[in-house]
Parts: sequence; structure tokens; C-alpha cells
Amino acid sequence: MLSNKNIDFVWIQLMLLTLLSAFIAETADTSLAVIIIVAVTIGYKGRMIVDHFMELINANQYIRTTMRLYFYVIPLMIVLAYLFPDTLVRMTTLQ
Repeated sequence: MLSNKNIDFVWIQLMLLTLLSAFIAETADTSLAVIIIVAVTIGYKGRMIVDHFMELINANQYIRTTMRLYFYVIPLMIVLAYLFPDTLVRMTTLQ
């Protein structure tokens, strides 16, 4: 288990990344670089939460891998939705 000092450091890091992502999303023009930066930030923050706050770093490997995979798949889906919006619309339309 992490000490309070380490948990505080992780929390501060997560808060700074959240503020940075919000700042970038509000001020920057939408581009692939911005989308990738935000997606990578989401993945990193998710991994930190799973490992440190949910304390799954020492859990069963299957559970830990499944939770981590969620935070890799979602950012990937965000990037793919930006790159291929028309394809995504065709795939999810009920026609």
C-alpha cells in the first residue's frame, strides 16, 4: 500500500493532468495531435487510478488486466471516432 505522501503526489498529478486536459480541450483547435494528447492523458490517469486508488496493482492478474484494458480501449475509440466519423455513423445506424 502506498504511503499518504505517495497518494497525495498521485492525486496532485491526476488533478494537474485533468486541468491540463480541460485547458487544452477548451483553448486548442480540434486536431489529431490534441485528440491524441487528451486520449493518452485519459489512459494514463485511468491506469494510475486502477493501480493506486483501487489498489489493483497487487490484485489477480485477470482483474487488473481487464481494468487496465478498459483505459486503453476507450482512448483508442476516441481517436478512431475522430479519424473515421463517417464510418462510425454507418456502422451504428439502424438502416
